[in-house]
Amino acid sequence: MEWKNIYRGLIMGASDVIPGVSGGTIAVLLGIYDRLIAGINGILSRRWKQQLGFLIPLAIGMAIAVLALSRVIEWLFEHYPQPTQFFFMGLILGILPYLFRQADARTAFKPIHFVLLLAGGLVCGSLAFLNPGEGMAFSTIGVQQYVLLFLAGIVASAAMILPGISGSFMLLVMGVYQTVISAISDLKLDIIAVVGFGIVIGILFMSKLISYFMDHYRTATFAIVIGLVIGSLFVVYPGFPGSTDLILASVITFAIGLLTAYILGKVEYKD
Repeated sequence: MEWKNIYRGLIMGASDVIPGVSGGTIAVLLGIYDRLIAGINGILSRRWKQQLGFLIPLAIGMAIAVLALSRVIEWLFEHYPQPTQFFFMGLILGILPYLFRQADARTAFKPIHFVLLLAGGLVCGSLAFLNPGEGMAFSTIGVQQYVLLFLAGIVASAAMILPGISGSFMLLVMGVYQTVISAISDLKLDIIAVVGFGIVIGILFMSKLISYFMDHYRTATFAIVIGLVIGSLFVVYPGFPGSTDLILASVITFAIGLLTAYILGKVEYKD
């Protein structure tokens, strides 16, 4: 068991709760994105046992983060939304040097790759023009709501595993974010199970797709991924702070985000 993955899972799980921040982006920063995709694909192969040592500690960390931090993050977004989002902007921006390094952009990128990067940025950045509210948690749960929650789990997890696209933001777009967060906070097992089943299916499907493109079009895939991450900055950006105190707090949290990305990058890419 790679118990170090528990702390990685904690960071990924915390990011997945936040609309606008992608767990896939954090996996890139932590240097485990390729292994994550390979591990998920390996679950459906004869070598599935070899993947458990990597995936189980990661899943434990993510589960702890989602269960323990959902209320904390709700509180931060309710009371300090702009400084919190500026922290994640710093974190995302700090990831970019490691992405360019992994893609070997200096030598491998050709004009077509910059076009793909721009396209990825425009696709993800366009989500910033969507302004879905958190909505109200479902007052009653019937077959229609369960089907919607199942589909939302598939869509959110497919987005979640793509760097730059936030699974939580997709839940917002589909109008079920508050229902899911409330279910996690209150341990409503039926909703958690339905969404969880959708998440598993979405992750398995998307990991196969990403693995194919990584194997056959690695540089082009990285160009799109970098574009998605850059575009996610526009999704996370909360607007210019309206007071001196908020400006100061946002500058500090932005700097902390950059420093966190730098430290994590040094730890994970030290080899």
